[in-house]
Amino acid sequence: MTRKAWTILLYCIPVFLMIGLIPLVLNDYLLAVIYLLFIIVLLVIRSQKNDLLALMIGFVGITIFEVFFVSTGVETFTRNSLFGLIPIWLPLLWAYAFVTIKRSLRVLDI
Repeated sequence: MTRKAWTILLYCIPVFLMIGLIPLVLNDYLLAVIYLLFIIVLLVIRSQKNDLLALMIGFVGITIFEVFFVSTGVETFTRNSLFGLIPIWLPLLWAYAFVTIKRSLRVLDI
């Protein structure tokens, strides 16, 4: 694998870990707190230009889109602790995924 591919893979590991916690942590509020702690620690360890902007865009944008998708019946969740529609931790997961995507694109020089 090339150096760029390894770097992108390393950026993805926290997202894989966060996804892996979903079936293990059944309390949505606890999972949201764990995700928030993950995000804070990861950004304190290494923060890049516009990480917070990507985090906010991912958080707000995906929350709006997920609520829209669920309200139109496009997707459904059995865990619906936010607005009775989606899991409260989902916007946090997507927010950090946006940071990962932004960093990955920077590695690819796109």
